Amino acid sequence: MKKRISLVVVCVLVLSMLAGCTTKKEEGKYTVGIGQFAEHASLDNCREGFIAGLAKAGFVEGENLTILTENAQADGGTASQISNNFVANKVDLICAIATPMAQSAFGAVKDTDIPVIFTAVTDPVLAELAKEDKTPSGNATGTSDKLPVEKQLEMIRAILPDAKKIGILYSTSEVNSVSAIEEYKAAAANYGFEIVESGIAATADIPLATDNLLEKVDCINNLTDNTVVSSLPTILDKAAAKNIPVFGSEVEQVKIGCLASIGLDYYDLGVQTGKMAAKVLSGEKKASEINFEIIEEASFYGNTAVATNLGITLPEDLVSSAKEMFSEITE
Repeated sequence: MKKRISLVVVCVLVLSMLAGCTTKKEEGKYTVGIGQFAEHASLDNCREGFIAGLAKAGFVEGENLTILTENAQADGGTASQISNNFVANKVDLICAIATPMAQSAFGAVKDTDIPVIFTAVTDPVLAELAKEDKTPSGNATGTSDKLPVEKQLEMIRAILPDAKKIGILYSTSEVNSVSAIEEYKAAAANYGFEIVESGIAATADIPLATDNLLEKVDCINNLTDNTVVSSLPTILDKAAAKNIPVFGSEVEQVKIGCLASIGLDYYDLGVQTGKMAAKVLSGEKKASEINFEIIEEASFYGNTAVATNLGITLPEDLVSSAKEMFSEITE
């Protein structure tokens, strides 16, 4: 008799636990882990936009959403640890910001049902997150910040009609940068340019690599390379000392001292990514059913304070079409 009662009690407890789990999901309580590869303004904007995109879709932090945020500080090993911790904590979804973080998260969730929504990934196909037709390689999708290379080269030619050599610093370990370099090299001749590239392995390499590059080029063009962007103030100081313009790849780089950019708004990129994540959390679609998206819109941003310091007059047609112009250099 006692054994029968004990069995009944166990069954009741199990059913209660299952009911509790069901109630939690019915109430819409979710946990999202946000893994950001490096700390710089464009990725910060991506993160804030992602949270805003979720909120617009009804997933609000502190109400029906818990957000765990971690930053890898541009370290691959830390990125892996963050991804594994999110998996161990059984989050409902991982948002991976920047290519190395996305690759790490994608690897960490392979034996789970946790979806990954990535953003600020230049080439999801090269990063093996998606196939050539944009369909997911697994339970992951998101947004690409593919650079508008042709428009950027056209802009540089308009601002520097006599320039011949463009220098580009990039991290050899970031596949997004390797992809962008190849695209720039393929298109440069169409605008009368030669690309002079300088690959670096670590942040410590940047000062010397910058000095060497500045001796060979008429300007520097910055990518969305996370390692390089984290040290952009150093590059800008060295370039300014030699009166050589630096072009950015997005608005935040122009704010802090790049001359101009045809680039994306990373906050908007994050918002779009957040809306994609909301579809997955709501059960409308699985991540594996959603093709990655590319932001097609790119706008001109210019800094008149930098132009004055360099003795350059920005073309009126670019200025008049600008999404935003800056008259000072921010720290």
